[in-house]
Amino acid sequence: MRDVLDSLVSWWDGGKSTALATVVATFRSAPRQPGASMLVGTGGEAVGSVSGGCVEGAVYELGNQVLGDGRSVLQRYGVSDDDAFAVGLTCGGILDVFVEKIDQETFPQLREVVEAIKAEDPVAVATVVAGPVERIGKRLVLWPDRVEGSTGSARLDDALRDDARGLLDAGRNAMLHYGVDGQRRGEGLDVFVESFAPPPRMIVFGAIDFAAAVAQMGSFLGYRVTVCDARPVFATSSRFPGANEVVVEWPHRYLKAEAEAGRIDGRTAICVLTHDPKFDVPVLEVALRLPEFGYLGAMGSRRTHEDRLERLREVGLTEEELARMASPIGLDLGARTPEETAVSIAAEMIALHWGGGGNRLADREGPIHVGATS
Repeated sequence: MRDVLDSLVSWWDGGKSTALATVVATFRSAPRQPGASMLVGTGGEAVGSVSGGCVEGAVYELGNQVLGDGRSVLQRYGVSDDDAFAVGLTCGGILDVFVEKIDQETFPQLREVVEAIKAEDPVAVATVVAGPVERIGKRLVLWPDRVEGSTGSARLDDALRDDARGLLDAGRNAMLHYGVDGQRRGEGLDVFVESFAPPPRMIVFGAIDFAAAVAQMGSFLGYRVTVCDARPVFATSSRFPGANEVVVEWPHRYLKAEAEAGRIDGRTAICVLTHDPKFDVPVLEVALRLPEFGYLGAMGSRRTHEDRLERLREVGLTEEELARMASPIGLDLGARTPEETAVSIAAEMIALHWGGGGNRLADREGPIHVGATS
């Protein structure tokens, strides 16, 4: 919903109805992930995409149908490779798309949800997409400190309160399955939880030219980027236009303070580009002892890497702790320039997150996406 938010709330504010189509589940090499959305307006407008162009025509027609009769629909596209061509999903993937009518009556909390998203306050929307007819389309809206709405079952509301907040903490969208009255081991009712967590953080240590390119790449990938360096002459906002903030502080002190304040989590990417022992060894010592982070990489040559490992061992880091660090940072792309290096770092982050091997797709067989069966 985030991609179509402005149009959606504009029509909602104007008292207009909108058909909202949301990808709620994917299988095999599906083109977009759960949460991808498309709008169909009463004036024939279409905004957003659920498949990058493959099945938008079919979804558009379904959206008009939902606007006409008001009944929500859960539709599957691309059931098999042969059928995929019939609906345009030529990749052979499978998409489950939930289409519902959105207006001030069906989604009274929408304005509050939009305000929370724009303020980067965490909020999750849990919508019943399959189950008893009278329950489909009912929803809970969850903030860390309150809940609004109901699925029509107090027991299901209680279960969702815990499960959806867990997904919100992790910044994940997911389909959850319950019994018709909220039994966790039951079947017959499906709820899609869309989490609008604040953007994940990227912290770049070292105010060098490579840091400017990494900050720009991090911003492009959706991170909230901080550049930190102890040298005020180099750590300036004008040198790092791609960063959300530039901090003048010793790296290890800044990272320790952020961790103690609870601002480092399992989605945080930490890039240590200082390649100077007096900066990178102390900050890496702090980082490697953190209970969680999403990614930790350190720049440097092979010689710098070996020297760094020895220094970290001297301060008491174990081999298991050292193995949490990607060093030298990045995938082997043959990068030379700061921009190319930023791409190699981003590629490594993506590969580690999704379980990719970092090899050429042209040189491998089987599914493109890890975990897909076709």
